[in-house]
Amino acid sequence: MGTVALAVTDGMLHFELSLAHEVFGSPPDGTPVTWYDLAVCGPGPVRVGRFRLEPDRGLDGLARADTVIVPGWADIDVDPPAELVEAVRAAHAAGARVASLCTGAFVLAAAGLLDGQRATTHWAHTDVLAARHPRVSVDPDVLYVDNGRVLTSAGKAAAMDLCLHLVRLDHGSAVANAVARRLVVPPHRDGGQAQFVVTPVPAPDRHPLADLFPWVLERLDRPLTVEDLARRAGMSSRHLTRHFHAVTGTTPLQWLLTQRIRHAQELLESSDDGIDTVAAATGMGTAATLRRHFHRAVGVPPDAYRRTFRLKSRTDRTG
Repeated sequence: MGTVALAVTDGMLHFELSLAHEVFGSPPDGTPVTWYDLAVCGPGPVRVGRFRLEPDRGLDGLARADTVIVPGWADIDVDPPAELVEAVRAAHAAGARVASLCTGAFVLAAAGLLDGQRATTHWAHTDVLAARHPRVSVDPDVLYVDNGRVLTSAGKAAAMDLCLHLVRLDHGSAVANAVARRLVVPPHRDGGQAQFVVTPVPAPDRHPLADLFPWVLERLDRPLTVEDLARRAGMSSRHLTRHFHAVTGTTPLQWLLTQRIRHAQELLESSDDGIDTVAAATGMGTAATLRRHFHRAVGVPPDAYRRTFRLKSRTDRTG
């Protein structure tokens, strides 16, 4: 399926680079397809993490590739090298399909390839990407975005999701599934990166809501209202809403729903409670209500979330 070029310079993240090299470097055994011609393109010897890497070709090799992969960029506070940005821009202009892994999206954005497009990156950096490149429509909740000739992925493992997606586009699901089996990873994951985002309670600084937060968290099984919270805080509902925006950036009801979802995640990971029991313990009332809000917030149903995270939770506790 033509040439896949990995764009490398000093400061690339070695995990995403190695992952892409593993996917596109060799076909799965017994698969009767013509595999990719893989090339590593860089300006010369580069440092990738703690490793020194000798590229196969110069950055001008990107313009001769059919697909260009830009791995994660380590320091997003520093502008990516101009020569890398220009080489990626030239490759796209020459007709290449360009995909970024994790924070590699900052390189594509700097090249102007994401202007007017929907894109994503690691959830911890989506706000920075959106602020620095306001013409990009940043989606923090997805594992990857396919705009045709420009694709972006979220962080770390989501890079694998995007690479397998590219193989699926080029060779079909059977071959992508064979690659996934060889790498011992799921060929497709449900939901988006919202299920991996930690949403902690704000730090217990001495702000006007410092005493209210723990009080609410001890009563998540109850049908609390804004008036209940305002009464406990000793202020009007209007003042409560103003303080919530200042401290949490959201409304009291949205914050309360987020804490209910967070508690539901904890119960799904750590207990064998049925969905009805989890719904009652989190103040959702019914399993149907829990499923609706959970799926909307996390991106997957409660049952699917439990299957994904329960084994990891138990391993963490016993390991």
